[in-house]
Amino acid sequence: MFHHALPNKTVIIGAGGHAKVIADILRHDPHVELIGCIGPDPSATILGLTVLGGDELLPGLHKQGIRHAFVAIGNNARRHALAKHAESLGFELVNAISPRAYLASGVTLGAGVAVMPGCVIQPDTRIGSYSIINTGATVDHDGNIGMACHIAPGCHLSGNVTVGDESFLGTGTSVIDGMQIGEGCMIGAGAAVIRPIPSHSLAVGVPAVVKRTLA
Repeated sequence: MFHHALPNKTVIIGAGGHAKVIADILRHDPHVELIGCIGPDPSATILGLTVLGGDELLPGLHKQGIRHAFVAIGNNARRHALAKHAESLGFELVNAISPRAYLASGVTLGAGVAVMPGCVIQPDTRIGSYSIINTGATVDHDGNIGMACHIAPGCHLSGNVTVGDESFLGTGTSVIDGMQIGEGCMIGAGAAVIRPIPSHSLAVGVPAVVKRTLA
């Protein structure tokens, strides 16, 4: 007799706007059973999900048999740290992939990745763990997005673009073919990246110019 696998009981770590979008995606995933959110206000709800309490609840939830989680925190560094913490407790991080996103052949995803509605990710692109590809963003062929990056809504990355760990590309950023953006960068909204951006840089404008080094 064939038995259907039970959905994975999953907690969302985070209870803000990003958690709301993730909850909307995951509640349509037949492999996921959402049990609530982790956040500072236990009187709140997120799309009908109860906010259970703070991060201190995670070890107990794991002992109760909740084995899966998604870290829905917008800040790259904090998301990265919380994801590592959750994994150290034994949680398996699920991916949140909108059914209205297009992932081509050869796309590889790490753990805890979010791909929002309207995204297009073209062949042989790698998306690192804990990264966000936000609403309507596109990443063309052979892209390499590092860990805990945030590619904001409406960004367009041409082919063979590399983005280093924990970098943030603001809304509407455009990046031409073959460009490299280093680790820990912040690219301002609407920027056009036509030359490499060193790690830990703030770059803005059309074309994008490095304004300062980030601490």
